[in-house]
Amino acid sequence: MVGIYVESLTDPDRAAEVSLAIDGMFKNSLAETLTETERSFQMSFVSMTEAIVVAIQIVSYVVIVIIMVVAANTMAMTARERISEYATMKTLGFGSWHIAGAVFGESVAIAILGGFLGVALSFPAGGWIGTELKQFFPVFSISAMTIYLDLLAAVVIGTVAALFPTWRGATINIADGLRRIG
Repeated sequence: MVGIYVESLTDPDRAAEVSLAIDGMFKNSLAETLTETERSFQMSFVSMTEAIVVAIQIVSYVVIVIIMVVAANTMAMTARERISEYATMKTLGFGSWHIAGAVFGESVAIAILGGFLGVALSFPAGGWIGTELKQFFPVFSISAMTIYLDLLAAVVIGTVAALFPTWRGATINIADGLRRIG
């Protein structure tokens, strides 16, 4: 079975007329044709790759949301385990702002460290994709904007994950926190 025939025209202005004539020859046969210019043929492939890019973007957003939920859950569990420590710190004279800063800072620092690690590992991964999967991704590069967005996402994830634990650590009652010891 033949997939593609390529016809050369001496007069490009007759492309529509020739396309209709070729499609007319194969109309109602077992091998009907769709004759189109090379430009429209290439644009159909571009539109297919655009759908792939959109699908990858949607999956990426879902992954970011899942990472945010996991990070928030981890920070909430950490704050829950440290309630007695926060109460002890308050007993020693640390204010709510000190505790809030420690909890918030820990969350954002861990997220930023993870963001830098992810950016650093994206270059070897991008190099591998560029060499091994060149037939699928002929042009693959990591732009500066991608790096900035990655680091911004890390800061947002750290901030969102820190909201509830920061509030919980700052508002803990000393007596309630110390009851959890033992």
